[in-house]
Amino acid sequence: MSSAWDAPDTDHRDAAGVTADGAAWLASAGPYPRSTLALWEERPHAPVVLPCGSVFDVVSAPAMFGRLMLDRLWEEGPGSGPVAAFRGRTLLFAAPGTAQRLPSLLEWEEWSADGRRDGRTGTVPPLLCHGNGDAVTVPAPLTSEGTGGATRWVTAPDTRHPWLPGPEILLWAAVRAARAAVRISISHASDPDAKVYDVSRRR
Repeated sequence: MSSAWDAPDTDHRDAAGVTADGAAWLASAGPYPRSTLALWEERPHAPVVLPCGSVFDVVSAPAMFGRLMLDRLWEEGPGSGPVAAFRGRTLLFAAPGTAQRLPSLLEWEEWSADGRRDGRTGTVPPLLCHGNGDAVTVPAPLTSEGTGGATRWVTAPDTRHPWLPGPEILLWAAVRAARAAVRISISHASDPDAKVYDVSRRR
């Protein structure tokens, strides 16, 4: 019997490009999969906008914090599903329903320390959760030169049925990424010229 912690079969990240099966999975999220695939066949460097909520949800984090989450998922957890970088954000593709559930889990963790707003997620920056009714820009199957790496796949989809993390796993990764960010800040505190990533809550 499988569980939410069952890891994908791979033990490495593949950013080489989206396979045909991966493209078919992505396209299945839209209302016209054949049109999307035809577009990519003609223009493989073209990003497209796809709806969330049925095939996948997307959790968008600030780029550096998202990479810390991804590190925790691969080094200490079950790995990740597809992941993209888009305009200074890290997009983690997640199981449908994650966008609805994750914010409440983060809120519960934040207030969980004896009713005080100093729970374990106090240092997690705001995460944007895209689910039913939302849409995201999906990077092209092939990354165009000259994009500066701003829009690309970090872990490219390569199967028609990719493993996707759920809200509990992403909560776990966010908490551990916040701890890692705090350790980085402490270790660089003595260097006045160090660029320290501040994960304090911003409004």
